[in-house]
Amino acid sequence: MTAEASPAVAAHPAPSAPRALATHAVHAGREDLAALGVHAVPLDLSTTYPSHDSRAEAARLDEFAATGARLDGPPVYARLDNPTTARFEDALATLEGTQAAVAFASGMAALTAVLLVRASQGLRHVVAVRPLYGCSDHLLTAGLLGTEVTWVDRSDPASIAGAIRPDTGLVMVETPANPTLAEVDIAAVAEACGSVPLLVDSTFATPVLQRPAEHGARLVLHSATKYLGGHGDVLAGVVACDEEFARQLRQVRFATGGVLHPLSGYLLLRGLSTLPVRMRAASASAAEIVRRLTADPRVSRVHHPRIGGAMVAFEVHGDPHAVIAGVRLITPAVSLGSVDTLIQHPASISHRIVPEGDRLKAGVSDRLLRMSVGLEDVEDLWNDLSQALAATEATAVTGRGATPTTPTTPTTPTTADTPTTADTLTAAVSPAPTAGRTPRAVPEPVGR
Repeated sequence: MTAEASPAVAAHPAPSAPRALATHAVHAGREDLAALGVHAVPLDLSTTYPSHDSRAEAARLDEFAATGARLDGPPVYARLDNPTTARFEDALATLEGTQAAVAFASGMAALTAVLLVRASQGLRHVVAVRPLYGCSDHLLTAGLLGTEVTWVDRSDPASIAGAIRPDTGLVMVETPANPTLAEVDIAAVAEACGSVPLLVDSTFATPVLQRPAEHGARLVLHSATKYLGGHGDVLAGVVACDEEFARQLRQVRFATGGVLHPLSGYLLLRGLSTLPVRMRAASASAAEIVRRLTADPRVSRVHHPRIGGAMVAFEVHGDPHAVIAGVRLITPAVSLGSVDTLIQHPASISHRIVPEGDRLKAGVSDRLLRMSVGLEDVEDLWNDLSQALAATEATAVTGRGATPTTPTTPTTPTTADTPTTADTLTAAVSPAPTAGRTPRAVPEPVGR
């Protein structure tokens, strides 16, 4: 373990020719290792960094307080920065095509920091599109940070422009959306935002499938816990953005303490190196699972993004809880993006915190299951899923299980080109709680 200055990708000579994303995934954030005489990334676990020059340290702290820029040299204290975490940030910024990235202790910590940056400027109004991850939805609607949210029609970017007010600080979309996998035209939404920053939660896509900054998004949010880490052993969040916004995020991170542990930064950087390979393999298996689910009479509807990916959502005629109880190879757990396949029931877990009426309008039905396809053999996955689906046939016959819905004949998977119930949303304002009012107490879901 060595104490090193925070690396800066911009300080290294630019390659003579453009490199592929797969190459950047392996080498970004590691450009100086040969010069350091090491092959593996150094892991710096220091919480403090000694210096005999206290006047110089004071000047450096004043500079950070004024600008939010990374410090040259050791970072004084781990809440300001960490060299290992900085390598991950630089690598993710390279993959997303942004000037910078700022890492946090979780995806929710990252979103909170973005909202605090805007709120500190008196811009507490947010325009957003459902569905979002359940806790993101709750953070906006509960007014925990004093936010006020206007929900708009996913299929109509013009509705975004109409909802923007003088105090609007952010427009937020998630595409593909959690858990319905509905998509939006990022470029069209960005145009509708005008000067208001657009934040795209791109957790499900990763930079392998889409790079929102190239289409006009100013902020790209990831729950790095998911595909970026890729092994179910890291809790983290990250925002890729321009340097100006990154400086503000660093100041909020320092003040609030939502820092990423350096071991997590190390594991995330290692995860990025295999991200393209993992995404391609899992996406291929997901496409085959989608094909089989679409033809399965036990399944009423299948959702899969137009851009592809390893996420699959589907609705069953029988009891979805029977599927969860019936899997043996597939992991019945919240979260996603791991090397193993996971399945969960959003209405019970990840979106339990969203009011039922809002959840149903967003297309998150009681019979919807969300599956994150991993790296197992696709035949083994299908055999396990098929035997679990067999349990739904019994519940469909006996009438036990989830609230009945109108059965439909399986057809082609729902994509962004196919309207869903999420596309019929109309604008509705959820005001922040008034002073002295306690936000609605509901069980907190897990998963980001």
